[in-house]
Amino acid sequence: METIQVHDKVFKPYITENQIQQRIKELAENINRDYAEQTVIFIAILNGSFMFASDFFKHLTIKSEISFIKLASYKGLKSSGTVTTAIGLDVDLHNKHVVVLEDIIDTGKTLHHFIPQLEHQHPASLKIVTLLHKAEMTQYPVQIDYTGFVIPNKFVVGYGLDYDGQGRNYRDIYQLVE
Repeated sequence: METIQVHDKVFKPYITENQIQQRIKELAENINRDYAEQTVIFIAILNGSFMFASDFFKHLTIKSEISFIKLASYKGLKSSGTVTTAIGLDVDLHNKHVVVLEDIIDTGKTLHHFIPQLEHQHPASLKIVTLLHKAEMTQYPVQIDYTGFVIPNKFVVGYGLDYDGQGRNYRDIYQLVE
C-alpha cells in the first residue's frame, strides 16, 4: 500500500482490509454468541458506518434487522461541537434487543447525544459496537460493549471514513501524515 491524497492531506496505510475483515468477523461471532436465542435490531449510524455495517451483517447468523440513522458532528478534520440528525429512526425499539453500529468513536459526543433517545423507547437491551475507538479522546461517558480497534488520536480515512466527503471508498484505513 502506498500513501494516498485526499483533498489537501496525505494519508499513510494504517489498518489493512484483511485486518479489518478479520476483526469484523470476530465482532460478529461475539454478537452471534451473546444473542444466540434473540432477535436483534441493529442501528447503523451513517454515513461512516455503511461499509462496516454491510460487512458485519454478512457474518451474522442470528435473527436480525437493520435500520439506519444519519447523525453528523464532523466538519473537516475536527468535531463541529454539535450533533445534527439528518435521517431519523423509524423503528419501534420497545422491549427489543438493540445494537448500535458505529464506525468510530472519539469524543463520544454523538453517541452521548443519541443513546438517551434510544433509551427513551425502553429497549430490552442496548449495546454499542464500534469498529474504531480513539480512547484517549473520549470526553463523554459512553459504554462501548464491542470494539474492533483502539487507535491513537490521529485522523483516519478509508473504509467508510471520510475527510470532507472524500476517501470513504478505500478498502483499507489510512492515517494522516503530519
